[in-house]
Amino acid sequence: MVEEKSIQKVPATAKEPDFNVEKARKVIFEATPGPQTEFLASSEQEVLYGGAAGGGKSYAMVADPVRYLNNPSANMLLVRRSTEELRELISVSKQLYPKAIPGAKFLERDKTWVTPSGATLWMSYLDRDDDVTRYQGQAFNWIGFDELTQWPTPYAWDYMRSRLRTASGSNLGLQQRATSNPGGPGHAWVKKMFVDPSKPNEAFDAVDPETGEVLVWPKSSKFAVANDLVGKPMLKRKFIPATLFDNPYLAEDGLYEANLLSLPEHQRRQLLEGDWDVSEGAAFPEFNRKVHVREPYSIPDNWMKFRACDYGYSSFTGVLWFAVDPAYDTLVVYRELYVSKVLAEDLADMILEAEYGEKIRYGVLDSSLWHKRGDTGPSIAERMIMKGCRWRPADRSRGSRVSGKNEVHRRLQVDPDTDQPRIVFFENCKKTIEQLPTIPLDKRNPEDVDTNSEDHLYDTLRYGVMTRPQSGYIDENSGMSSIPTPSDSTFGY
Repeated sequence: MVEEKSIQKVPATAKEPDFNVEKARKVIFEATPGPQTEFLASSEQEVLYGGAAGGGKSYAMVADPVRYLNNPSANMLLVRRSTEELRELISVSKQLYPKAIPGAKFLERDKTWVTPSGATLWMSYLDRDDDVTRYQGQAFNWIGFDELTQWPTPYAWDYMRSRLRTASGSNLGLQQRATSNPGGPGHAWVKKMFVDPSKPNEAFDAVDPETGEVLVWPKSSKFAVANDLVGKPMLKRKFIPATLFDNPYLAEDGLYEANLLSLPEHQRRQLLEGDWDVSEGAAFPEFNRKVHVREPYSIPDNWMKFRACDYGYSSFTGVLWFAVDPAYDTLVVYRELYVSKVLAEDLADMILEAEYGEKIRYGVLDSSLWHKRGDTGPSIAERMIMKGCRWRPADRSRGSRVSGKNEVHRRLQVDPDTDQPRIVFFENCKKTIEQLPTIPLDKRNPEDVDTNSEDHLYDTLRYGVMTRPQSGYIDENSGMSSIPTPSDSTFGY
């Protein structure tokens, strides 16, 4: 942002009596290189600028709408969860706007900026879901949410998308912007919507956070039909991370960094490192994307492979494929399948197609699927086995849930002898990577996870790791290996 003022240029010689007038620029606000500049330059409809504390997010949020303040068609809205939380943003805007846009006035009663061009920026609150009714009938070309994770559900964000519209010929894009640190009551949904679908700083087609499916133009849209858009993505999103070290004004003296370093581990990882994979009350705080996630690579043919499954028709079915690195007995989760409303026979076909050409040593499946439950025909497990997809029952004995959780903890630890984690996940196992760090503990039983959470892939993981709870060595005294084998080679269990 600049303001311009005229200065006189002193003549070089007496033969040049006329003064030349040129414009001098006084910098009011200059985006720091990196994430702040990337945020202000983003063209995607929905962008989250988030991460560690001190990354310059609030200044960027206030600076972003300035580009439209000279456009008479611009009508914009910047919200926080409460009016008290608006004070900092209003204070920053009072420092910037009058200098950047001469004649801009702030109407204290309405909390609205009005510029000589007629552009407006309303700075308001949106606390409860019912508060969205305050904006019914309104049309905004730009909407900003500061500290997005303070909203416990995506209702407000989704509803306000319906308020994004502008007059034809106004040359204004439609933009929805958000800033936030990890943590807060809305951590999980914000992470699902912006962080999990793609790598940071890469634009991606917006997906439904619940289903993971890309939002596409429907056949019912006359606009989509007329413009050949049916089935094509509707909008783009982007997540831009930032840390304290992206803000040179706070990072120089180290005092703020020292304050963040002194916080408890989960808060330090959120606010200093900008880590979205840790949340309050998480069952597996050991999980760290930088430690446990790998780019896919070709798995050697001599590595043992197996699979595990937690089946559900009405909810979700999770299937994970494991390989065992014989050098360190590290488990490598290299493939996942996450589907709903799929019959057992169809699931068997999907599994066999996915592992075509591979040698899968065994499969482990929820033991309850062998129960007939009053059915006179074969059980769910038996129907899959008859298709050639073989299984053996998972351990669901008394205490198996706690034992399984403990084994997942052990696997997530870094082995002090090898300095490597005992389990890693390929990047393509997106749903597992998304769900594992956010599964909460059971408040009534901290030795288990909250079974009301989305735990299907966790149960699948637990079934798998419990088939190899030891280190994979051969006990010289017993002559038995810890590698399990099916008791019946025909049926596979």
